[in-house]
This record gives sequence, C-alpha cells and structure tokens, in this order.
Amino acid sequence: MTTPPALLIAGHGIRDEAGAHAFRDFVRDLARRDPGLPVAGGVVGPLPPPSLAEAVADLAAHGAERFTAVPLTLATTGRAAAGVEAALHAALGSAEEHHPGISYSLGRPLGPHPSLLDVIGRRLDEALGGPARAPGDRADVMVLLVGEGSTDPEANADVHRAARLLWEGRGYAGVETAFVSLAAPDVPSGLDRCVRLGARRIVVLPYFLFTGAAPERISRQTEGWAAAHPEVEVRSAGVIGPAEELLDLVMERYRESAADGGPSANRDHATRPGARAHVR
Repeated sequence: MTTPPALLIAGHGIRDEAGAHAFRDFVRDLARRDPGLPVAGGVVGPLPPPSLAEAVADLAAHGAERFTAVPLTLATTGRAAAGVEAALHAALGSAEEHHPGISYSLGRPLGPHPSLLDVIGRRLDEALGGPARAPGDRADVMVLLVGEGSTDPEANADVHRAARLLWEGRGYAGVETAFVSLAAPDVPSGLDRCVRLGARRIVVLPYFLFTGAAPERISRQTEGWAAAHPEVEVRSAGVIGPAEELLDLVMERYRESAADGGPSANRDHATRPGARAHVR
C-alpha cells in the first residue's frame, strides 16, 4: 500500500503575529485530527514564521518524500494562487538539495465554498443576536462584506463573487462589498453606499479566515463610522475562524489532490532534477 503524502498548509496574506498565532493553532488542530498524518504549516512571505520553506524542510527531515499542499486562501485565482505555487517551487528546490526526489501536489484554494458560507452565516447570526425566527427577519439587514483588497482585480472579484453567493436565498436586503486596503470602496464608503440603498441595519462582515491586523482595522473603521452616524444600527461580525467546516474543507482539498489516478490527474512541473510538482 502506498503511503499517503504528508499535508502542508500554505498560509497566505498573514502579515502580523496575531494572524500567525491563529494560523499555527489551526495547523495544530488539524494535526490532532489524524495523528498518523504528517502535517506542517508555513506562510508565504518573509514574516511571520514559520516560512513555507521551513515547513517543507521539516516534513522532509521527518521522512516525507511526497506531500500535498493546500493553499489556505479564499482567493481562487490571480496573484495569490500564483504566489503560493511560486513559493512552493522555491521551497521544494531548497529542500531537494538535501532530500533528492521529493515531490508535491498542489490542491485547490478554499474559495467561497458552501460550507464556509454556512460559517459566515453563523457569524452574521451571532452579530445579530441569534438565528432568524421568521423568513422576513433579515429583510431590513444589509451586509457589508469586507475583503483584504488588492491591486489584483481577480482577487477583488472573488470577494464580489462571495458576496453574491452569500446573498442568494438568505433573506438579507443585500450584500455589498468593500475593502480594507488597496481597492475601492473602503469601509466608510461601503457603509455610505449601504445607507444610500436604504439600509438602517448594517452588519460589517470581515471576509478573513483568521484574526489579525486587517480585521482589527475593519473593526476600528466601522466603530468610527458608526459613532458619526448614530441613526444607523451597525454591528460587527467575526472572522470565519477555526470552525469544523474549515478543518473539513482543508482535508477535502487534501484528499482531492492526494488521490492517485483520480479525475484530478495533473500536469507535471519541473523544478529541480528528480523533483516533480502536480498542480490541480
């Protein structure tokens, strides 16, 4: 029987210690689910640790010859996805100097998966004090979904797609979008738009997996706008967080990519002699 590949969690967009702490806790939670499966997590970029290269080296040092990487990102296309793949190529090249023949497959990003939209729905219910008691209970509530923001239009389009999917069939008056940096509209402008559309109850929802500097900035901007507009009821929802649905989805992406000979057969990407990467 072929030994299953190790699992590498590739964090992206984590730029502060609060986010890194939440990421490391998530990786530990995932590892506890299946003690027999080698699991490591690393972050794309120089800060904060552990880096993706360190995570790959750790798996290789513990005997993993194959691993499946799951990008822990809500963006499904664009520079974020390309950045994860490029970082994995670089990390694999470094590890292959000491561990010839190591290879990996790359799973799909998380995206606005239905199970994550269910978690987001719970976060909205929590912000509003509990689930709706009647079909029309949310008809006067406008949601402002706030993404990170990017100079990459594809990444910003993913937030708009998530907003549309969140709105469908959930009974809200509407779901608008805003961004905390690098893209328009910003949070205050997004709130202004909600009011122009007739909103008198607004829930600001950060479209983030974990806590960190960006969700905290969204909260501060929301509080500042609400203080200047006391006639509007404004509430803040929490991030997705380490919900069971998120853990399940990561394992789903792992199994998809790790399946040998399944429908997800991938093209090979040369890295260094003896090393192969399969990308879904």
